[in-house]
Amino acid sequence: MRTLVVCVDRTGDIPRQTGLQTPVAGWEAVQSMVVEMGIADPEDSAVNTLLEALRVTRDLRDGEDDAVVAAISGSGDTVSADLSVADQLDDLIERYDPDSAVVVIDSAEDERVVPIVESRLQVDAVDRVVVRQARDLESTYYLLKQFLADEELRQTVLVPLGIVLLVFPALLMVTGSLAVAVASITAVIGLFVLYKGLSIENYLAEVPAQARDALYSGRVSIVTYVVAGGLALVGVFAGALGISDLPSETPLLLTAMAFTYYSVPWITLGGLAASAGRLFDEFIRHEEVRTSFLNLPFGVLAVGLVVRGFSAYFMELAGELDAVAVPAAEVGALSIEGFVLSPEQRLAAFVVAGVLVSVVGLRVATRFSDVDEVDVEDGEEPVEP
Repeated sequence: MRTLVVCVDRTGDIPRQTGLQTPVAGWEAVQSMVVEMGIADPEDSAVNTLLEALRVTRDLRDGEDDAVVAAISGSGDTVSADLSVADQLDDLIERYDPDSAVVVIDSAEDERVVPIVESRLQVDAVDRVVVRQARDLESTYYLLKQFLADEELRQTVLVPLGIVLLVFPALLMVTGSLAVAVASITAVIGLFVLYKGLSIENYLAEVPAQARDALYSGRVSIVTYVVAGGLALVGVFAGALGISDLPSETPLLLTAMAFTYYSVPWITLGGLAASAGRLFDEFIRHEEVRTSFLNLPFGVLAVGLVVRGFSAYFMELAGELDAVAVPAAEVGALSIEGFVLSPEQRLAAFVVAGVLVSVVGLRVATRFSDVDEVDVEDGEEPVEP
């Protein structure tokens, strides 16, 4: 049985500090690299990880196990680092043909590489090295000094903390309530945590480039998106006007239904405008329209009808909306008497209308899909979307 004791450095500290190219394998080679690494940066935890790999190898050899110690290191960004680690691991497996592996790491970042090793070798153990630190005042001061020297940590921790310390007394003076001040600060901290946790800054950083590309490429959707945003704002304004006449003691659920009832038509028009822009862009770029884009306007309209129907149902039950009266009509010899729709009938009419619109959209999309299949069967090359 041959065991590969592999020290994983996913962040690329070893080649950056020593200039050595990984993988480095063998007792003498790794021992020499530990010296080089320790001289280059004695504070780096990778030094302790390499020493731990040597210790594990010695213990395995003392137990009459054929152990080989090696070190691999990533390079580049996240994906490139994992690919580099995988290539180096394949090289070690080809050279030494081990039966199992012991992975030595020093952080959660390096632990992400363990599945890569497991996909190629049986992993008998994962040894995580934790460096013991002195707990005196001097060590705490030194760690704090290192923390303050890290620009990214300063921006992530100290800037929000400073804003909180400035805003909290201001809110306390303005509101005069400790509960309101604490709730406001907590809400802001929660928004910041969500902002960082969901990586919203990455999406916001891409918005200017995407908008610039859309403007330079002459896409119709950039205009329809602006129209859709304007219609959505009109919908919000219409909803606010609709609930302004409600009594102050109106239940919250009824207020939400009234806001939805008055705003949904405008928001639906905004969705139709945005989907129409996507349709025009698709047709201009490819001279055809994919079935998914054809079905989008029908789906938006169907959802708008159903939501409008449910909100009208709740408002009519609460007496805030008049019933729908169908007047009498005569069409030739056919005479239709007038009648009034009940709330349930009104809701059913909206739901049926939404389902019919959705079915029509599916039918249209299927029709175009059938045309594409016929073209392919006749020997024509399909157009790539």
